[in-house]
Amino acid sequence: MNQTKTLHCNEPLPRKGIFRILVCRPNHRLGNTILLTPLIAELERHFKGAEIDVISEGDIAAEIFATFFSVRNVYCLPKRGFKHPLPFLHLLHRVRRTRYDLIIDPCLGSGFSRAITRLLHGSYKLGFSDTPLRSGLTHAAPTSIAMQHMAKRPVNLLRWALGRSHGEEPGYPPLDIRLTEVELAHGRRVIGELLAVSRQTSSPPVVGVFANATGAKRYPMDWWREFIDTFKTLCPAASMLELIPMHGHSMLGAEWPGYYSSDIRRMGAVMAGMDLMITADCGVMHLAVASRVPTVGMFCVTDASVYAPYGNGNCSLPTQGLSAREVACRVVAAHPDLLGRPVFGSSLGDVAATAGEDLFLARAWAP
Repeated sequence: MNQTKTLHCNEPLPRKGIFRILVCRPNHRLGNTILLTPLIAELERHFKGAEIDVISEGDIAAEIFATFFSVRNVYCLPKRGFKHPLPFLHLLHRVRRTRYDLIIDPCLGSGFSRAITRLLHGSYKLGFSDTPLRSGLTHAAPTSIAMQHMAKRPVNLLRWALGRSHGEEPGYPPLDIRLTEVELAHGRRVIGELLAVSRQTSSPPVVGVFANATGAKRYPMDWWREFIDTFKTLCPAASMLELIPMHGHSMLGAEWPGYYSSDIRRMGAVMAGMDLMITADCGVMHLAVASRVPTVGMFCVTDASVYAPYGNGNCSLPTQGLSAREVACRVVAAHPDLLGRPVFGSSLGDVAATAGEDLFLARAWAP
């Protein structure tokens, strides 16, 4: 076992001499992987010229970080690695051959991530812990500085370790998978072809809908139909596209043209060519945000403060107690400029508090 001297964190991390960095986030979920991108951007800002490796699970991280110039190796542990002990141990052995200047465990409360961090060789090890002497870390940050939002926690962790105060730092880096110009051009072309076939216009606004999510986060098809009917009443010029889930089946009865790809970056490139994405809380919501398209994330069961889209015209919309009609009105009201409609007053963001107000909006916004 690698022995790392645990400090009481009286001294911040050095700003010089850190060139080999490892981020340890062994998780296979799309959203959790994308939520790491602000940390990578923050590392690039503070340690210019450093090379970053990432430990993940499954193949998703290799796609997410494919265009990150600073990221050298993405070590993809097999999913449920303990069921595949030989490849799991072989990969960890490969990683252990490198002595890193800095290893970061960005997780809050993950025993698996901490165990791997302890195993690997690093001059400095950074993570969250309220018991620093037993943490196996050289820099154990108190959990009180973690922040609620999953993407902001690791950024705060690094800033804390560098001794930076909130007043000294800019805002948080956005989620970003760094799509290339070639990828973006392909996405725009696909959208044009889909809209032409469906006899919709490619002029703004082009609105994407992803209607899948896991478990209780998924809205039923009838809910989506009522939502889209109301949305189209309020914004008849909007062209609609459905993003098809990984299982390859439409969630909207194939009523709208759909785009399917098992490639994460291609899916992101198509979403990037849209004017607005509407989705429930799921990994594709984070992918849309990281593709830099304004995104509405709808939350019916999960805590929006942990996963909400932020920056770049993104917003979260809690839907508990609201009908599909009311939710559609709130989406339209939140994006008047994007959807080409005038703002009728400073309180427009509070519309649709009751069931009848969607009818008022439908009349007021009709062409």
